[in-house]
Amino acid sequence: MRAVVQRVLSASVEVEGRVVSEIGPGLLVLVGVHEADTEADADYICRKVLNMRLFPNATTGKAWDLSVKQCNFGVLLVSQFTLYGILKGNKPDFHVAMPPQKAKPFYESLVEKFRKSYTSDAVKDGVFGAMMKVNLVNDGPVTMQLDSSRTGTSEVTGDGEQ
Repeated sequence: MRAVVQRVLSASVEVEGRVVSEIGPGLLVLVGVHEADTEADADYICRKVLNMRLFPNATTGKAWDLSVKQCNFGVLLVSQFTLYGILKGNKPDFHVAMPPQKAKPFYESLVEKFRKSYTSDAVKDGVFGAMMKVNLVNDGPVTMQLDSSRTGTSEVTGDGEQ
């Protein structure tokens, strides 16, 4: 599983000219699902995104000190199979992305995992498989990429958290 995580002042998703989800300050997370992904990949991405220290602490002055959970900010998840696109010449090929009929329930379970691991109302998502317009005001800009298969699920971070 691959996630592109952007710290935002605000973000929203439009489908057919209508805003379907929006958040204020928080994280916009573009999610690509690989054909070989398992629950362990979803667990890893959920845990890492919710605990990444991407926000400044106004009290201590530390720049990279607080997580989205500690700040009580929003999380906007957007499915994006193109994160697993491979160029064959000039044409993209998406054969390593999980097929839509399998990816939709897998992605929906990821959204539910985020809601159960955080605050349900703080977690929003786009519309799986729809043509979406994603609007964001990037804060920083701060953009991080996570890849569950490259890092493995047994990675230990510097703060002892797995």
